[in-house]
Amino acid sequence: MPVAAPTETDPVALTQALIRCPSVTPEEGGALTLLEGMLTEAGFTCTRVDRNGTSNLFARWGLKGANRSFGFNGHTDVVPVGDAAAWTHGPFSGDIDADGVLWGRGATDMKSGVAAFVAAAIDFVRTTPPDGAVILTLTGDEEGPALDGTTALLDWMQDNGEAMTDCLVGEPTCPEVMGDMMKIGRRGSLNAHFTVTGKQGHSAYPHRALNPLPAMARLMDRLASETLDEGTDHFDASTLAVVTIDTGNPATNVIPAQCRSTVNVRFNDTHTGASLSAWMQREAQQIATAFGVKVDMEVKISGEAFLTPPGPLSELIAKSVTAETGVTPELSTSGGTSDARFVQHHCPVVEFGLVGKTMHQVDERIETEQITQLKRIYSRILGDYFA
Repeated sequence: MPVAAPTETDPVALTQALIRCPSVTPEEGGALTLLEGMLTEAGFTCTRVDRNGTSNLFARWGLKGANRSFGFNGHTDVVPVGDAAAWTHGPFSGDIDADGVLWGRGATDMKSGVAAFVAAAIDFVRTTPPDGAVILTLTGDEEGPALDGTTALLDWMQDNGEAMTDCLVGEPTCPEVMGDMMKIGRRGSLNAHFTVTGKQGHSAYPHRALNPLPAMARLMDRLASETLDEGTDHFDASTLAVVTIDTGNPATNVIPAQCRSTVNVRFNDTHTGASLSAWMQREAQQIATAFGVKVDMEVKISGEAFLTPPGPLSELIAKSVTAETGVTPELSTSGGTSDARFVQHHCPVVEFGLVGKTMHQVDERIETEQITQLKRIYSRILGDYFA
């Protein structure tokens, strides 16, 4: 009697199931528990790597310490839904409409990407067991502080002799059509918080006060007017944006004692967080001296700029994308930050995923065909990697 062919893992149904897990950071919502059960049943060795209340999952098929270990990285946490009443379909419904569009928080960013690579990995190791290992690192803390998510997984891997030789992060990367962009690096990001302190006084007697506002205005103008660079081979020019200036002063007859501001810098590989911090500190000190005020600065660096130079990994992924979509992806470093900034210290890393037009929006949604197409791309990548 003929043996029935094994049923393929459906990435669309899995995306629906994950969306129905209300995993708004820092809540796990059942998403990682669901995946752990599926992967364990498929023969993966699974370990929960929770740290400081953040839920994480490590899964490996194949031998520990294999010569070749292809990794996927992604997150199951999502941003808040906003006004739930404003959604066309419930934010955790996972509904599919008559046009084949899947609705819900995480449909784009990035439960669909997780579902696609989990489905691809399960089917791949079942039908064509590779000479090597397939590793999945999944976190519940990418949309939040990102202190105990992928970093916790990588720390645990180092302590336990686990390693990926290459990694693909399944974030949505395509701006317009499926296949049009992959990320081979990311800009660095930092926030600098300034506090200028003068002396409070009556606005009718400014000579008896020391107004911090003109000093802050001059400092912000100097920082925002600076041309940081002209861009590099793989990066656009760095940018600095003044995002807030606050005094908390409602009175028109009072010169305030303090003023606070914040700037956000997105920088390329011309700079480091330290070099930019040093430049801003010099500018702040010059303003403090010129105006006779005190200027304090606190810098928080979210991540440094990094690049995985075009080579075997990006060529492998681009070839698979083109084979399945007919589109040649642009090699880009645009956009914000992702957990690839942590993975790049561990192994070469590239990002590729769906079209991200609706991520973080009310009515986040994605065409189901993109999810199945993404699974095919990931399956082809695995097949070619271990060929």
